[in-house]
Amino acid sequence: MPILRLESIHLHFETIPVPTTEWDDLVAVFLHEALGSIPQWRNFPTLLCKSIGLNGIVYERQGHGESSPLSAPRDKNYLHNYALIELPRFLEEILPPEKKIILVGHSDGGSIALLYASAFPKRVAGIVTMAAHVINEQDTITGIGPAVEAFRQGKLDKLKNYHGDKTEELFMAWSNTWTADYFRDWDISEDIKGIQAPAFILQGQLDQYGTEKQLEILKTVLQNTCTIEMLPGLGHHPHLEALESIIARISNFIQIEIFKK
Repeated sequence: MPILRLESIHLHFETIPVPTTEWDDLVAVFLHEALGSIPQWRNFPTLLCKSIGLNGIVYERQGHGESSPLSAPRDKNYLHNYALIELPRFLEEILPPEKKIILVGHSDGGSIALLYASAFPKRVAGIVTMAAHVINEQDTITGIGPAVEAFRQGKLDKLKNYHGDKTEELFMAWSNTWTADYFRDWDISEDIKGIQAPAFILQGQLDQYGTEKQLEILKTVLQNTCTIEMLPGLGHHPHLEALESIIARISNFIQIEIFKK
């Protein structure tokens, strides 16, 4: 189990090597959802890397999976902290500076990908997000309610398989932050205007945590660098609900917009 130690914390990661690649200067980096971990991606990262012929890295942020527990309460800037402090330090240690990355982020990971790409545009060759948030909508807050109730009833105990004794702390950090009064006006639309790389923005039409307003804002902010796709019949986890279709869509985007084939 590869572990990267950064001062007082450690971060669990895994590499995804492909047998042959013509893109040695590029690496796909996968950023998981709010309650995610490496195994919760299932085989999506491996299949996508094989499809595009690109080596990959998937890692668990602090508080998740086999990485260190959270060391402080979350605040309004917790996603900024992951994107602008933890992720840059992780990449500096794992990858040589000449390698560029394609960020593939789901949910919280998608928001983190957008924030990082804006702050470090020279490092990013492309961005793919699924169910990313740029604002906190009422639908987001409302959608968390059933998850909280399910957690209280023990229906989400399978999360313990991934996060162990960190599970309750992680779940409450997520649910309490997004429903807090101080987070209601959370908005990163101004913070992501520095994005220069092509971005593929995907969202399920049935996503209980966000509406098409997220896509509208991203289209306005990113303009010509952004390709938007609303996915009929899919929810918050399109890459798990329609694996082959999503891999085909993402692969096509990367081939055309990043590899320029």
